Amino acid sequence: MTIKNEQDLVAMRRIGRLCGDIRDAMCVAAEPGMTTAELDDIGRAMMDRAGAISAPEGEYNFPGATCISVNEVVAHGIPGPRVLQRGDLVNVDVSASLDGYFADTGASFVLGGFEASRPEIEKLCRDGKKVMMRAVQTVRHGAPLREIGLTVENFARKNGYTLIRNLASHGVGRSLHEDPKTIATWDEPRERRTLKKGQVITIEPFLSLGSEWATEDKDDGWTLYADTGAPTVQYEHSVVVTPNGYEILT
Repeated sequence: MTIKNEQDLVAMRRIGRLCGDIRDAMCVAAEPGMTTAELDDIGRAMMDRAGAISAPEGEYNFPGATCISVNEVVAHGIPGPRVLQRGDLVNVDVSASLDGYFADTGASFVLGGFEASRPEIEKLCRDGKKVMMRAVQTVRHGAPLREIGLTVENFARKNGYTLIRNLASHGVGRSLHEDPKTIATWDEPRERRTLKKGQVITIEPFLSLGSEWATEDKDDGWTLYADTGAPTVQYEHSVVVTPNGYEILT
């Protein structure tokens, strides 16, 4: 999507703010003993009150309002009977539409706080959020798309992390996934595209302590696991490209 007028921008700010509020509310509400289905219900209720529609459910018939991924699951975790435990590494991914406009966001956290986890998991979470923001800060009109992945790759290598290389950022706005498609969050030397004023994209690197690939559960067709089972985090914002930089919507 390319924002063409003030109406587009206002609408994208509205759905972006809603998705961000739902993400934050779910992260705060999560507690040991809760099922992922119960956590998903919180997100669904907030969407319903706002008149919004779950994007994965509405666009792809995903079996849940949000994606909740725990520990070995890196993405597309289906809400269900799984009981959350203190120390779990949890990712909440929220995408929704309102009045025909879409936004997408996500965050990872340790249930019970960092005191419930190992020091390397605390560092992974903090670095995951840090590298997402460094990638966001490369966004501006005319910037090479490659800068996003190169920034993430350099950070990962310097700090001893790996990257999930088959889950990419993407355009968003009038649908959940649109042009520019497959924005690598790793260095892709063949990338020649540039960003344009008004484009709306996601930035969502998957930073890991050893995994490089997401593998699909053949039974449910949705759940994506870390290939080595190594702890992996995802942080995601939807952003608008501006003449001199960016605006975070979520």
